[in-house]
Amino acid sequence: MSPGASVGAHDPLRLFCALRLPEAVLDPLVAWQGRELAGGRLVARAQLHVTLAFLGSRPAGELPAIAAELGRAATAASRPVLQVTAYRETRSVGMLVFADVGERAAALAADLHARLERLGVYEPERRPWLPHVTVLRFRTRPRLRPRLPELGDVSPSDAAVYSSVLRPSGAQYEVLESVPLGG
Repeated sequence: MSPGASVGAHDPLRLFCALRLPEAVLDPLVAWQGRELAGGRLVARAQLHVTLAFLGSRPAGELPAIAAELGRAATAASRPVLQVTAYRETRSVGMLVFADVGERAAALAADLHARLERLGVYEPERRPWLPHVTVLRFRTRPRLRPRLPELGDVSPSDAAVYSSVLRPSGAQYEVLESVPLGG
């Protein structure tokens, strides 16, 4: 958490767990956003990630247990390899969709979901987990057809518990705890 931040155990935090993108991927990804995307608000470099589980508003006192379960799942995981396959738009975001080579990221997500569900802090989503990075937010769908970025194999080395603070300028994310993948 931020130095000097004071949060009580019952104060709510808006939390999610995600794979952090390697530094070597972030520069070409941000350059691609600037060249190929328009008609909305680009997601800032520091905000780019692959969500594993969105937990929503949780009491701050649950953070240590959530981080511990993420750590256990990350230790048991093999480092994933992701490859960009498509750009897709929903009603409010543009995203890059990834293939999960060997389904290691999906295995990590499934393990984490089960751990967090047992902990009582996560309700599984109805739709299957999809490895993606949100790159653009908008009010009106721009219906873009950008060329895909050339990122090669994307292999995150760590996962994190993030706090999401909603602001008029958009959500701001902060890494609260980070854990390496594969021990």
